[in-house]
Amino acid sequence: MPRKRSEQRFLCSDLVSLEVQNADGNKELLNSAVLEGISASGACVQLEAGIQAGASVQIVCGPCTLRGKVKYCRFAGIGYDVGIRFDKPGSWSREQFEPAHLLALPIAKKQVPKVRAAGSPLGF
Repeated sequence: MPRKRSEQRFLCSDLVSLEVQNADGNKELLNSAVLEGISASGACVQLEAGIQAGASVQIVCGPCTLRGKVKYCRFAGIGYDVGIRFDKPGSWSREQFEPAHLLALPIAKKQVPKVRAAGSPLGF
């Protein structure tokens, strides 16, 4: 069963820089990352090349820097989608940085199981 998200997510499309620190301690600055989605606890960026899951990263977007770890990196046809979980939940807010082309996605509502009435084969 897929996990239900409990926080507001936003689709967006904004150029950001990504600083990657690999397991060997080397840092690399990628200036052509595209921020595709963001929430208070994480983000998704698209890159031309893949990076290793578990790598420490910093997303530099306008006046703020968001620190986190790569949770996944998968090939997506024209590049790599990289999921990042922020080190501190609540790191991002719309007030501190509003990406271009921001579109709010609805929050999934919890479904309450239906209870069948006793003795009714159809549950009415």
